[in-house]
Amino acid sequence: MDLGLSGKTVVITGGSGGIGRGLVLEFAREGANVASVDQDSGDHLVEAARAQGLPGKIFPLKADVTSRASVDEMVAAVERALGPIDVLVNCAGGGARLAPIEDLDDATRDWNAAVNMDGVLNCTLAVGKGMLARRRGSIVNISSNASVSGQAAQGNVHYGAAKGFVNSLGRGVAWEWGGRGVRVNTISPGWIVPHSSEHVQGPGSWWNKPALKELGRPEDYDDRLATGELEQKGDIPIPRVGRPEDIAYLALFLASDRAGYLTGQLISVSGGAYMP
Repeated sequence: MDLGLSGKTVVITGGSGGIGRGLVLEFAREGANVASVDQDSGDHLVEAARAQGLPGKIFPLKADVTSRASVDEMVAAVERALGPIDVLVNCAGGGARLAPIEDLDDATRDWNAAVNMDGVLNCTLAVGKGMLARRRGSIVNISSNASVSGQAAQGNVHYGAAKGFVNSLGRGVAWEWGGRGVRVNTISPGWIVPHSSEHVQGPGSWWNKPALKELGRPEDYDDRLATGELEQKGDIPIPRVGRPEDIAYLALFLASDRAGYLTGQLISVSGGAYMP
């Protein structure tokens, strides 16, 4: 199916994280011109796209999504380089550390709220301004199963609560902006693992905070699943390791006009770990 994304301008925040990298490369594979927004240079994404011969252009940008001024500067830079923004994927986010809720300090809670809540709102408002003026656009928010499942939020409750804000924001904005030409949908990933530690270079990525230290290297997950070490994966309907492209494939559809009658939806991509 031709999704009609070739030549579209797409902004993806958190592009150097695990899921973010998959999003950036798959949109570029469809021929979209992608602004990858993160705290690092993003040059490794350009190199990966060139090595794979992807048709879309990748335009890496540094920005702080927790700052509205920084986000406004980012939007202006994208529009100068690539033109009006057709698609926004709010992927920047994560939990600062894994711990019982009663053990989280103020700094951890503040970081979680700033990145996962303020970051999504800042980007939605900044990019949405142009979309509303043109009466056309698609926003895809990346949430988490931790926002819909107590079990998935274990050790990460505050992060799950912050992602719950993303779910509610998406529904509310979808309702207000639907009649003005802008769709908003949300993807709730389950356990999604990069193919390699080298694929996670963004300093704000969850994999560069608690995950690599406490949960092991991404490249070992297939073997751990085969040996039964990843017990939680054996208990879900599709017992395999979820990968970044699993999220990207749904994001591509939701971003496209093929999903033109979908808005305000929350869809879990988790091998069936969560079923509403």
